[in-house]
Amino acid sequence: MAAERANGALARNVRRLGHLDLPGAGQVTVAGHHAYVGHIPNKQDLGTSIVDISDPANPRLVATVAVGDMTSHSHKVRVAGDLMIVNHERNPTAAGRRAQDMPAIRRSLREALGRDPTRAELLAKLNLTEADLVAIEKDEAQPYRNGGFRIYDVSTPSQPKLIHHHLTGGIGVHRFDMDERYAYISTEMDGFVGNILVIYDLRDPSRPQEISRWWMPGQHIAGGETPTWPGKRHRLHHALRFGDEMWASCWHGGFRVVDISDIAQPKTAASYNYHPPFPEPTHTVMPAPHPIGGKRIALAIDEEDQAQSASEEEARRGRPHAGMSLYDVGDLSNVKPLSLFEVSELDSPFARMPGARFGAHQFHERMSGTLVHAVWFSAGLRIIDIADPMAPREVGCFIPDPAGGRKAPQSNDVALDARGLIYIVDRHVGFDVLEFTG
Repeated sequence: MAAERANGALARNVRRLGHLDLPGAGQVTVAGHHAYVGHIPNKQDLGTSIVDISDPANPRLVATVAVGDMTSHSHKVRVAGDLMIVNHERNPTAAGRRAQDMPAIRRSLREALGRDPTRAELLAKLNLTEADLVAIEKDEAQPYRNGGFRIYDVSTPSQPKLIHHHLTGGIGVHRFDMDERYAYISTEMDGFVGNILVIYDLRDPSRPQEISRWWMPGQHIAGGETPTWPGKRHRLHHALRFGDEMWASCWHGGFRVVDISDIAQPKTAASYNYHPPFPEPTHTVMPAPHPIGGKRIALAIDEEDQAQSASEEEARRGRPHAGMSLYDVGDLSNVKPLSLFEVSELDSPFARMPGARFGAHQFHERMSGTLVHAVWFSAGLRIIDIADPMAPREVGCFIPDPAGGRKAPQSNDVALDARGLIYIVDRHVGFDVLEFTG
């Protein structure tokens, strides 16, 4: 069945039930009759929106939460029981993300040159202007100290109440997982290079207690470890809990399975890295909830990490876009790749739009039967059936019409509710309520 246009969108076996022009978002999560949306850095100091979705045709904004700090953003959000957690992370300005790396950059140049680098050499190394370097030096003198996560009481979703702002380290917290007892936080911490996993006990949400940490060997530089990769290419993106396992996506380090049967002492149970040859980093990994075809299956989805400017579009032709891959993980000591799923550039009219990403980004982090609900930036929602793990096939799609004056959609996250309804958010503008009709 060919895709058809509906309300300006391109859809197959999916229909739009409702829509809100919410500002750009990084994550959507659903609890009960409310959707919680974490927003991309913005000029309005908007951190989180809470939307009443009891009537899916008429979603209503019922509350917003400000970040309260224009150097930070809160683009990720989770809810468990009456608690909502949002991340607190430094805005990705040229100065903000590089200031903390300057000591290492100066050290590497000093070792290479046999002397202190000149200002011109620093600018060339960083590919920045003099004004950028001045901003970086200003931030070096006043390091970022607000990174962490905030815990809110959302027993009344329309009236969220701040309980606690917990500080971590570095540029703060990125994506994370939680349940009613623990928070599984991906964050930078002093003494480590890149994000690691820190597990907190939430029994008293006003005073979360650190239980344990997990990291890849090489990250704990204060403990004498030395990374075998450049910069922060290997780092925790986030880890999801499934029973006594954490499934950890590790960017250009592939993925790990972490045994938390003793939650105070996490241990690596499996390690698999498919980079290279795949060029885009691992965003999320999860196991299927039940055996498929007699096998224990895991799925990994990569993030298209490079925006396509007019010049970059030509440069990346022939390079694979980010996609989804499946693995046999019945034996964690011998992970076996099974198949790939990719979306063709021919499947979206926005595939080569300058300045817009095209490839994969994220899937809903819990499967529905054998269906995977995933978003591709310029290719919108893709619903993929993995009943045959060797041959995943698409059974539905929905590409939103560009909104807010943008030339292409940039679908960023997807969630499902107990009714099976689908929610997607856009990095720039848009919140859609969808229904699979296949």
